[in-house]
Amino acid sequence: MNETSRAQGWAITAGAGVAALLFVLGILNGSYWAIAIPVAIVTLFALGLVAWVGYTIATIQVEADAPPEILATDAPSPSAPEETRSAEDAA
Repeated sequence: MNETSRAQGWAITAGAGVAALLFVLGILNGSYWAIAIPVAIVTLFALGLVAWVGYTIATIQVEADAPPEILATDAPSPSAPEETRSAEDAA
């Protein structure tokens, strides 16, 4: 692990600690914003994920499957067991 990653990890940890401290202080002061801001962040994040999934589903490019007539052939598949091949050949 390089030093940049370690420094980023400590910065994230410190930021989370400061956010937790501010949240607890806001709750103790009876501030409406201490609850409203985290709930708004989580709600907007969840709605963003839902919108991303919807956009992905709406814009995905999928190739159509081949019709069954093209997939079915008279020749047995090479991976078929011997019993199946001989039964198909007999018919």
